[in-house]
Amino acid sequence: MNHQHVVAAAVFNERNEVLLALRPQHKHQGGLWEFPGGKVESGEDAPRVLVRELREELNIVPTRMRPLIRIRHQYPNQAVLLDVWCVDAWHGAPHPHDAQRLEWVTLEQLVQKQFPAANLPIVSALRLPPLYLITGEPAAGSSAFLATLERCLRGGARLVQLRAKTLDAADYRELAQTALGLCHKYSAQLVLNAAPELARELNAHGVHLSSARLMQLTERPLNRAQWVAASCHNSEELAHAQRIGVDFVVLSPVLPTRSHPGAATLGWEGLQQLCEECNVPAYALGGMKVEHLHEAWRHGAQGLALLSTVWDAAQPEQVIANLL
Repeated sequence: MNHQHVVAAAVFNERNEVLLALRPQHKHQGGLWEFPGGKVESGEDAPRVLVRELREELNIVPTRMRPLIRIRHQYPNQAVLLDVWCVDAWHGAPHPHDAQRLEWVTLEQLVQKQFPAANLPIVSALRLPPLYLITGEPAAGSSAFLATLERCLRGGARLVQLRAKTLDAADYRELAQTALGLCHKYSAQLVLNAAPELARELNAHGVHLSSARLMQLTERPLNRAQWVAASCHNSEELAHAQRIGVDFVVLSPVLPTRSHPGAATLGWEGLQQLCEECNVPAYALGGMKVEHLHEAWRHGAQGLALLSTVWDAAQPEQVIANLL
């Protein structure tokens, strides 16, 4: 199927607000908010088209940009490929060419706006940070675990998966409650690698589904007020994750790891192929280091899912600060 290639920009200002434009009523999807951009014709380079469109539409010139997410969507009368970029440095003063209404909104306000259906994964991608921190096991006890968690939060971690496979259900529940309080203190979000019912009961920020738990589900286990994430290792698991409506995925293993020596890996090209099949944000996991962030972005990922690189570091807060 041929998709109309459309490039779009999430333009940020110095207050970390993103610029939205209101589609005119007489146009397709009129009255809905959108991210500025335009069509990419055959043979054109998407970043150059985006620079041109932002100059013509808004009178601004991007000076720093990076890929965010690519989304394929089928409308009743048109298939589109949305090629979305983050623009966080630019010259000029935004001024609409067609008297289109513009509005700067915070990332929290994005969920209150009405967008075309194809744009909804962009909202998720913008609300998600470049780091998805996965906790280590609380082998040395909960005090040491919580101390490490707080150091990570102090360093800037804002999305954390509580992964504690060695704990029984009661101990995991107790640790989750304490970790939630700590995350609230730093305005961070905690996703539980546990049964969705526990995430609902504790009012956690979401649930992370292992690939085994994912494949047992036939529908999304939580409402849209909480994140639903899933671990995926191949096209089959990825397709099922999207079918039940997850918000983001973790793709692994990208590179060899110490914990699974000799295991088959996706490699960067395999990661990119899965990202091309993916209409939700995807984190790269497995052998990832801080210096891999730009490579992950270049191959279509939202960012990095890190465990030992951060959790086992002598100064985890510094590792996170270096990444962010």
